[in-house]
Amino acid sequence: MRYRILTAVSLLLLLGVTSAFSQTKAAKNAKAIQDVLDAQCAAWNRGDIEGFMDGYERSEKTVFVGGDNVTRGWQTVLDRYKRNYDSREKMGTLTFSDLEITPIGNDSALILMRWHLQRAKDEPHGRSTLIMRRTKQGWKIVHDHSSAA
Repeated sequence: MRYRILTAVSLLLLLGVTSAFSQTKAAKNAKAIQDVLDAQCAAWNRGDIEGFMDGYERSEKTVFVGGDNVTRGWQTVLDRYKRNYDSREKMGTLTFSDLEITPIGNDSALILMRWHLQRAKDEPHGRSTLIMRRTKQGWKIVHDHSSAA
């Protein structure tokens, strides 16, 4: 009987340690993802579109969906941003809010958030759903679906 109780207690302790480890890993991943998004906002707000694009994976498989358009490939997404935001006035000041990070595996996460641009003449805003992956270069956006409100 003691052996069964000892085994049960040992299993509960092991499960507790495993759960705590998973929560710690999830918290570290969420912090790393938040850091990428904060760096993107900072780059955007200083007019650095290429710095903003550092948050995306440099891959032909990177996807951006906006409106009814699908843009594929890191370079093509960069070119789209440069074409659509070719002045500081058009870029405005970017903020992200209402961030929800949901792990979808050990090295992937789904991010739901709001985006907002403060500009002199308007305030475009909307929602984004991102898929991010942990790569050798850190967490990167591999899929971005952004819509305007």
